[in-house]
Amino acid sequence: MSVIENSKLTVVGAGSVGSSTAYAALIRGSARHVALYDIATEKVEAEVLDLAHGTQFTGTSDIVGGSDLSVVEGSHVVVITAGAKQKPGQTRIELASTNAGILRAMMPQLLEAAPNAIYVIVTNPCDVLTVLAQEATGLPPERVFASGTVLDTSRLRWLLARRAGVSTSSVHAQIIGEHGDTEFPHWSRATIGSVPILDWRPADGAPMTEAELEQIAVDVRDAAYTVIRGKGATNYAIGLSSARIVEAILHDEHAIMPVSTVLDDFHGISGVALSVPSIVSASGAAPIRQTDFSDRELDLLRHSADALRSVADSLRA
Repeated sequence: MSVIENSKLTVVGAGSVGSSTAYAALIRGSARHVALYDIATEKVEAEVLDLAHGTQFTGTSDIVGGSDLSVVEGSHVVVITAGAKQKPGQTRIELASTNAGILRAMMPQLLEAAPNAIYVIVTNPCDVLTVLAQEATGLPPERVFASGTVLDTSRLRWLLARRAGVSTSSVHAQIIGEHGDTEFPHWSRATIGSVPILDWRPADGAPMTEAELEQIAVDVRDAAYTVIRGKGATNYAIGLSSARIVEAILHDEHAIMPVSTVLDDFHGISGVALSVPSIVSASGAAPIRQTDFSDRELDLLRHSADALRSVADSLRA
């Protein structure tokens, strides 16, 4: 499939994450047209006006929006950020019940307005909500998926790059599983350049140890809690990572990203959405089935799947 011409991105939800996603998409030129939709009329109109005032400086992208569902029409990609935000001390899973109700009511309406779009779920808990969105719409799994651990992976690479003394783009490591407390780094395939991570020797300083890597994994897992405790929400980095996913779709990049799709017999796991290395293109997201894991990593992946399945089941009851 070729690059989508005259592309349109709609961001649903004009809160801090949605507005940051629209802002990032404008600055990066992620789509030719950016729209922001929210049922809170005054809020969304104010955000659109503020963004529009800066479009002299954003290249070819433009911004529209409002509280009428017609805003969504003609979208090639719809990024969903609407929902209650995570409070200090609250886990993403504790958000599930409130945001599941919002998503179930919203998805059929969005699909009617943009029947050919690819849907990217950012609202937390994004893995559980992706399963519910896929069930509510009947869309094939490649067309409705979550931003997953794309942001967590960026956090991981930033920490590793600082420790190793290299650029972030030279770190090849990913966070796998839930976007949440059961996530884990794919250490068995992590490298700096082409060098396995434990074999890397910094120009000055000692090589990394397994204990150090374990602490880095904890820091990545808990990063959102740290940010939320300090400023009330995470918004800039998730906005940037969401814009990057949109670009991979609209430019038909076939980029490999750890997005979260509803899995079907992926290493024996089915019916839950988990982040695994996936090819993201104009067709959506497709997990890379040949991905290898160590035995411990497979155990962690199954543990993540079991945790998310239990939450999804409780929301269906």
